[in-house]
Amino acid sequence: MTEVVAALICQDHRFLICQRPSHKARGLLWEFVGGKRENGESKEEALIRECREELGVMVEVGEVYMELSHVYPDITIELTLYKAKIIQGTPQLLEHNDLRWIQVAQIPRFNFCPADEEILERLMEQGL
Repeated sequence: MTEVVAALICQDHRFLICQRPSHKARGLLWEFVGGKRENGESKEEALIRECREELGVMVEVGEVYMELSHVYPDITIELTLYKAKIIQGTPQLLEHNDLRWIQVAQIPRFNFCPADEEILERLMEQGL
């Protein structure tokens, strides 16, 4: 089981999604920014680090939006999605292929990682 954290970053009734690089597993699928928790760091610390490394932004980590487990052929993850807000910087493409700010109604236009499907369903039911 691999612990993964991700950020639901909202701004102006939209939220941030990132497209995975083509050379990585699940390449070119869309996801929430985040990554694996490293030894010795809390989930919140991991999320702050991942947002800095992947987007060049500093975030303030809020409450947990959702927790779930997902089994991929190559990895089983325990995902914690936090609400977060950018407190410094503008998102940059440091690791991802693309990024977009989308509205909930636009979710069906994008192919997301399978682990995110349950989160996306909740967003479509409840809104931001």
